[in-house]
Amino acid sequence: MTTDTNNGAPVREVEHYVDPTPFNPTVAEEMTPEQERYYQASQWKIMWWKFKRHKVAVWSGVILILFYLTVPFAELIAPYDANTRDSLHLYAPPQPIHLFHDGSFVGPFVYGMTSEIDMETLQWVFKDDTSQVQKLRFFCSGDDYEFWGLFDASFHLVCPAEGGTMFLLGTDRLGRDQFSGLVYGARLSLTVGLIGVTISIVLGLFFGGIAGYFGGLADSVIQRAIEIIRSLPELPLWMALSAALPVTWSPVWIYFGLTIILGLLDWPGLARAVRSKLLSLREEEYAKAAVLMGAKPKRVITRHLLPGFTSHIIASASLSIPSMILGETALSFLNLGLRRPAISWGVLLNEAQNISVVTVYPWLMAPVIPIIIVVLAFNFLGDGLRDAADPYK
Repeated sequence: MTTDTNNGAPVREVEHYVDPTPFNPTVAEEMTPEQERYYQASQWKIMWWKFKRHKVAVWSGVILILFYLTVPFAELIAPYDANTRDSLHLYAPPQPIHLFHDGSFVGPFVYGMTSEIDMETLQWVFKDDTSQVQKLRFFCSGDDYEFWGLFDASFHLVCPAEGGTMFLLGTDRLGRDQFSGLVYGARLSLTVGLIGVTISIVLGLFFGGIAGYFGGLADSVIQRAIEIIRSLPELPLWMALSAALPVTWSPVWIYFGLTIILGLLDWPGLARAVRSKLLSLREEEYAKAAVLMGAKPKRVITRHLLPGFTSHIIASASLSIPSMILGETALSFLNLGLRRPAISWGVLLNEAQNISVVTVYPWLMAPVIPIIIVVLAFNFLGDGLRDAADPYK
């Protein structure tokens, strides 16, 4: 026992343990299999382990994969062609799928619809006809289409009954199936973001790499150009450039024109992120060593500096795709982007511009649901990738 010099209270001494075993620097520290697995893992594997802990991001990735699986197989999934018209079912309401009829199991089916004109409002009124049980057909032959532009086919995963209808999300003013339109629309609405981000990444890496590595006059010129572009109002600029596209262009050329416009206006943000990162990385010892060994600037940037923040680029790209999807949707909704016969979610929403129509036929707002789901999924996925790429988390 010893005495505390401040208040005289007894204080118990803590024994100091010394290992009597002599120190041997040649003996390696024994690690558990789990520790060896972690220390020997690559950077990408560690990122994957951290990403899997972000459950919301993982499920968002699964949802996006399911959405993108519809892109190459839209013709097979959609029961109708996106532009097929049914003059007998204009503004038809959604037909729910049933399994039981009169207490007995029948299988997936929809009830037929009867229609009559309301003489007061002069609108078609549809009612379910429970006497018509229209069983759905699976792996069947339906509307003809040209698969991937290679060959003609008519195979569908699900079709309406012979002589029946199957409007899962209702129809528009011309009797076109909304569900088929959503499936076909995913092909353009989802890919426009990928192509636009590709253009944005190429430009952002190029200009950001030059500004961050060389600095000086090149950096000043690029930064002033970025400030000018970012000072312009985004939506009016999109509208002006989209309106400048010739109306005689085919839907395919208009699609590529839109992707180029979206990509050209989105690169400044990524370029600034690349510049700031390169400014710090170029002062690292391994970068200076590469320069002293005679490596050219292109090799230093592409082989030594860019791999240092590839994960950051991936996270930035995943967060940029939703803005491009929303940009295409807004332009097509305002009739300045894609137009029929091209199908996108923005083109489908163009049918819902009149608030009175939306009030009477609310199913015309169905494209809003996949847009919200995809945008949120990309945002959650981007958050997960950003956390996984952060070495301090």
